[in-house]
Amino acid sequence: MTNTLSIAASNLTSVTVLAFVLGFVAARLKSDIRIPDQVFQFISIYLLLGIGIKGGVAISANGFSEMALPIFTTILLGILIPVLAFFIAPIFIKSDATTRGSLAAHYGSTSLVTFSAALVFLESNAIFYEGYATALMAILEIPGLVVGIFLGSYFTHKKVSWGISLKEIVLGKTVLLLIGGLLIGYASGSVGYSKVTPFFIDILPGILALFLLNLGYQAGAYIKILRRTGFGLVFFAILFPLLAGVLGAIGGSLIGLSKGGIFVLAILSASASYIAAPAAVSVSFPELKSSVPITASLGITFPFNLIFGIPLLYSLATFL
Repeated sequence: MTNTLSIAASNLTSVTVLAFVLGFVAARLKSDIRIPDQVFQFISIYLLLGIGIKGGVAISANGFSEMALPIFTTILLGILIPVLAFFIAPIFIKSDATTRGSLAAHYGSTSLVTFSAALVFLESNAIFYEGYATALMAILEIPGLVVGIFLGSYFTHKKVSWGISLKEIVLGKTVLLLIGGLLIGYASGSVGYSKVTPFFIDILPGILALFLLNLGYQAGAYIKILRRTGFGLVFFAILFPLLAGVLGAIGGSLIGLSKGGIFVLAILSASASYIAAPAAVSVSFPELKSSVPITASLGITFPFNLIFGIPLLYSLATFL
């Protein structure tokens, strides 16, 4: 227990977390330290492709047989979590069905940077996790978006262009780079991967810190919207991810994942999208002007997971 608390505490003083805090504070002090958009886009592509390639290498080494049950469990979570978000949200906030559907899509999908920070946390503490975790992230990304959009359209009787929406979901940057990276890693194997390891592994924590500096600034800017949305949104954006994280941890435990694997599935379940989901939702609900989903996912859930969710869910994974 002492070791678990020590590892969890180290996360709070890591460079990545402190970089996020610096960006957040800078935004509140109205000091512009944002990274240029072109650099921000480059870093997101770097993270997506690098994580995908690493996962593909792990799959090529271990094979597909041990992935069947984790994939099935991940799909179930990808359906259950947005459904719960859609019907639980009204307890905390007043919103129409379209906003709730958008909120469900954001929380049914995943956060690349939360996932990246979780992997850095595990690797910096030499904690084993299943190498196919990246594949689970790519799989969890899709059903959450589809279910959230479906619920929003069904309860408003709105016709959605599913061809365009699914194209945005499947061919969007997040899913395409993750799946493409998985295929590249699987084809190249460990021999090919060793040639790019210095780029995709050795400098990852530093680049992630820059990314989090920028996200901290964005989160700090979104916080002011809480004056309009009220504190019900804060309670939802903290309590619901914890519920989803517990479900992910229980699912990982039931199928026999390692401690690190349970933690990864838990943090994936607890995370909320602020990249893929806004793009997909804007295609399906172009009339939606609500800032509630992005405020909740980026302004509240993301910093909570980064600072508190990672150590809390790791402690839960250790307990299970």
